[in-house]
Amino acid sequence: MKLHELQPVLGSRKEKNRVGRGIGSGNGKTSGRGQKGQKARSGGGVRPGFEGGQNPLFRRIPKRGFNNINRKEYALVNLSDLNKFEDGQTVTPTDLIESKIIKKELSGVKVLANGKLERKLTVKVHKFSSSAKEAIEAAGGICEVL
Repeated sequence: MKLHELQPVLGSRKEKNRVGRGIGSGNGKTSGRGQKGQKARSGGGVRPGFEGGQNPLFRRIPKRGFNNINRKEYALVNLSDLNKFEDGQTVTPTDLIESKIIKKELSGVKVLANGKLERKLTVKVHKFSSSAKEAIEAAGGICEVL
């Protein structure tokens, strides 16, 4: 059994309540919406965060700095992690995901110069730090930008 296969036990859930079906149903006439007002109207109600005209919490809290909506987040890989691969192998983002060095690619993969590389590898990723590029080439490897 998997999470997406879970279902409530038969008979444990009630049927959908059909409103406006007569006084005997307990939800006739005003259909459980009370008398008049904004919440009784079709399409009525207030947006999330509305506090009845009081200055809402999200406007009262001070905001600082700048949030760049176009920011690119890279999956980071250290040189020491690349030692898991065999000598002369070509390393791509899919190889890094399969060997569980990174979980997902995000906006790309960047290699950082933490640790020491002891293998000659061809590394094909989106970005390299300058010191990581030097270290890979010093080990006899090749850096290719995707």
